[in-house]
Amino acid sequence: MKLLLHTCCAPCAVYPILEAKRKNFAASGFFYNPNIHPPFEYERRKKEAEIFFHSENIPLFLPEYDTRDFFKKVSSRAAVLRCPECWFTRLEKSVSFAAENGFDAFTTTLLGSPYQDHGCIRKICAGLSEEKGVEFYYSDYRIGFRDAHRTARQRGMYCQNYCGCVFSIIEREEAKAAKRKEKKTVVAKT
Repeated sequence: MKLLLHTCCAPCAVYPILEAKRKNFAASGFFYNPNIHPPFEYERRKKEAEIFFHSENIPLFLPEYDTRDFFKKVSSRAAVLRCPECWFTRLEKSVSFAAENGFDAFTTTLLGSPYQDHGCIRKICAGLSEEKGVEFYYSDYRIGFRDAHRTARQRGMYCQNYCGCVFSIIEREEAKAAKRKEKKTVVAKT
C-alpha cells in the first residue's frame, strides 16, 4: 500500500514509520504544519523531520509554510473549535496531496498523541477520506507514544513541549502564571 503520513513532528512519526515498515507499506511523509509558531520553531521541527525521514530512507514532502490562511481560519474561533479547525486544515491539505499523487491511503501522526482529541481527529479523517476518495488508514498510534519518544530522545531528536500554535504557547504561559499565583497565595496563608 502506498501510504501518505501527515507528520506533525519527527518524534511522533517514529512509531507510525516503524509500523509502516513492519507492514511493508510504501510510506511517505507530508510535513504540512502552518500552525507552528514562531517561524524558527517551524524550521527546527521541519529540519528534525527531514533528518529523521532521511535516516529511515523515506520520502518527505514539504509544502510551503504559509501561516496566513491558518490564522484566518482559526483566529476567530473559540478555543474549543480552534484545534478541530487546525487539524482539519492540515489534514485536508494532506489528503488532497494524497489524492493528487496516487496514494492508496493516508494517516496522521496526530493519532499518536495522548494530548490530542483522538476521536475528533479520526472523524475528520473519515470525512476527508469519503470526500477525497482516498482510504483512511486508521491505527491507534498512542500505544507506541512513550517508546517512540524514548527512542527520539535516545537519537537526540528535538522534542518540543507544545503543539506548535501560538495559542497553545499563550495558554501554557497563562496556566503557569496561574499556578505560580496559586502557590504564592498558599504560602501567604500559612
